[in-house]
Amino acid sequence: MATAGKVIKCKAAVAWEAGKPLSIEEVEVAPPQAMEVRVKILYTSLCHTDVYFWEAKTPVFPRIFGHEAGGIIESVGEGVTDVAPGDHVLPVFTGECKECPHCKSAESNMCDLLRINTDRGVMIGDGKSRFSINGKPIYHFVGTSTFSEYTVMHVGCVAKINPEAPLDKVCVLSCGISTGLGATINVAKPPKGSTVAIFGLGAVGLAAAEGARIAGASRIIGVDLNPSRFEEARKFGCTEFVNPKDHNKPVQQVLADMTNGGVDRSVECTGNINAMIQAFECVHDGWGVAVLVGVPHKDAEFKTHPMNFLNERTLKGTFFGNYKPRTDLPNVVELYMKKELEVEKFITHSVPFTEINKAFDLMAKGEGIRCIIRMEN
Repeated sequence: MATAGKVIKCKAAVAWEAGKPLSIEEVEVAPPQAMEVRVKILYTSLCHTDVYFWEAKTPVFPRIFGHEAGGIIESVGEGVTDVAPGDHVLPVFTGECKECPHCKSAESNMCDLLRINTDRGVMIGDGKSRFSINGKPIYHFVGTSTFSEYTVMHVGCVAKINPEAPLDKVCVLSCGISTGLGATINVAKPPKGSTVAIFGLGAVGLAAAEGARIAGASRIIGVDLNPSRFEEARKFGCTEFVNPKDHNKPVQQVLADMTNGGVDRSVECTGNINAMIQAFECVHDGWGVAVLVGVPHKDAEFKTHPMNFLNERTLKGTFFGNYKPRTDLPNVVELYMKKELEVEKFITHSVPFTEINKAFDLMAKGEGIRCIIRMEN
């Protein structure tokens, strides 16, 4: 392309300081260096992780947030062979270098080189930012920074997907939806006809429920403190609901009473330490498996009686649904293309890029599931 090797001037939503509305600015985006790609972002969406770090008093500002998106490769840096200009890609907040012990292991997706780092605001190749305004650096976020018309990423953090897939839909598969879906399908692995409890019915929890629906679970029990989410959750396969506030006994006991001794599988998507313990203790002895997805407070400690393990309950954790970004995400997109996975129902709002702060307002109010931000109109 005519822009290859040159600085591109484009619009980006810049967070100048924590918790202040984003400001649409003209930024300069440098060309990709070795093993990097420059991507034209067409659609991006807001995920709770963006909001958390935008609110948090982390020292890395000014910054361009955003990590759930879909776009097209504009140009590639030296040494890039896996993708070419024109390829359709999903940026991912974690990566797959394909060389480290984790990438070479069939059991892990936690790449040594490219796993998520929320503190780093620069490229790993040379320790510099590719974004600037008037010569001053604007920092990156989790290696993606998709709230910009163009962004530069390490090639290991982009998944090349079917060009027929509509980017305005499949962009939501680059983070939260895949995390929840994979937690159920890849990690909990509910047998057909089994009973599954989902703790937390936000985007990730609903995706976990969708995974249980695809797997053929017979009962999917949604657990949430907000009953207004229950009706929406039916669309994702939830058959029953438990609001812990409605009961004067522990949720584990409520679920055990409903399921003749415990659920077969549970998936915890809140990050609340008590919910994590409940999700483990509510699974049936002998075969029950609990999977933790939500990220807890840094000082949280998981406490349960060891007999719960000795009675043959299993506790697992997962990161990004155990999907390897480059290897596995293209297959998740194909699940959508084959109409096995429904993505449209996750997308409840859409705004033009100039109104990106509306997406933050919707999330603050807890309205909707995913809001698509259209870069071009």
